[in-house]
Amino acid sequence: MTAIRVIARLDIKAPNLVKGVHLEGLRIMGLPSDFSERYYVQGADEIIYQDIVASLYGRNNILDLVIDTAKNVFIPMTIGGGIRSVEDARAALRAGGDKISINTAVTKSPELISELSKTFGSQCIVVTIETIRDKDGVYRVFTDNGRERSNLEAVAWAGQVEKLGAGEILITSVDQEGTFKGFDINLIRNITERVKIPVIAHGGAGSPEDVVSAIRDGNADAVAIASILHYERFTIKDVKKALISAGYEVRL
Repeated sequence: MTAIRVIARLDIKAPNLVKGVHLEGLRIMGLPSDFSERYYVQGADEIIYQDIVASLYGRNNILDLVIDTAKNVFIPMTIGGGIRSVEDARAALRAGGDKISINTAVTKSPELISELSKTFGSQCIVVTIETIRDKDGVYRVFTDNGRERSNLEAVAWAGQVEKLGAGEILITSVDQEGTFKGFDINLIRNITERVKIPVIAHGGAGSPEDVVSAIRDGNADAVAIASILHYERFTIKDVKKALISAGYEVRL
């Protein structure tokens, strides 16, 4: 059995860690480096740094933070936000990132996924899919941190990014994000049934039991959690204990 990864996600609006609900109404939480070190000590398997305004303003200001974090945090880091080219990805990896996360740019230029995969290896390429469920039940892909609607349908897009060379998919339910109401299990299951590459579930965790459900009922390979950690409702250790109790292997 492959160990389930518990990933701490940190949304960055330079120079602060921020947290909202449905990716909106952002509240400043503190210095990202302080939180990433806390989660490293707690036993997080990975860190995701997401610059949530990079695509909006056409910039990437997160690299200094990555360099600083890499001095004290010795687990894989995924860097997202504002990556629009091979050069942007190379800069993120050189700064200390182990993977890069892409969303907005590849919805406009899907061939960038293949270009990045061929250059750095598919294991470095995480495609983020942010989605909102329409009234007709169809999951639509959004970009720019949930601000802009695309014409893409999330499950079909997941299949396409796999074919183009993505190594992982990070699926975010904007409807559930920041609500503490649990993951959208239907969404996660639809994605995991469509693709063979690892799927990271994100958006809605309110308890360790919600995380277990994302793995057991959604068949996710990993979970990315934020609010329950930032607000100190639970720790990484609490989540891993719940997974162990449910019969899953985790890294201790």
